[in-house]
Amino acid sequence: MSLVVLIGGARSGKSSLALRLAGRAAAPVVFVATGEARDDEMAKRIELHRQERPPEWETVEEPVELERALTAISDGSTVVVDCLSLWVSNLIEVEPAARIEEAAAAASRIAASRRGLTIAVTNEVGLGIVPMHPLARSYRDVLGRVNTTWVDAADEAHLVVAGRTLELERLP
Repeated sequence: MSLVVLIGGARSGKSSLALRLAGRAAAPVVFVATGEARDDEMAKRIELHRQERPPEWETVEEPVELERALTAISDGSTVVVDCLSLWVSNLIEVEPAARIEEAAAAASRIAASRRGLTIAVTNEVGLGIVPMHPLARSYRDVLGRVNTTWVDAADEAHLVVAGRTLELERLP
């Protein structure tokens, strides 16, 4: 059907919009959660996000193997991937940048080729200052390339700011 990418800053409304779009689809919904509860604060965030989703939605918790998760989901289901930012964060200290970008390209091809709707959520982290720490700079750069890969594969991409969207047009 289509791949839709929602990109924006933290707390911009991306995830809420993804839930609304998925809820409108006339298909079962599978929510692919990439976050990991590595501390109490993150565990609380994850629990709040779980409570926002309808109980009939299936949740797949997959912090690393996004390709495998997408391949295992029924082709006719609606899928929400939330989010690519955390997925890259989970990989950045253990995988080289090139491997993350290859995995992103493979996963985006799978998402774009599905019969059902796929909605991917991701953060835009390249609009601020250049980070001081090398790992933070690497994360910003890799996530920027991952986002570009997913948006290039998408039928639609929307920048989400303060709960409002701007459709991102393809350059000629």
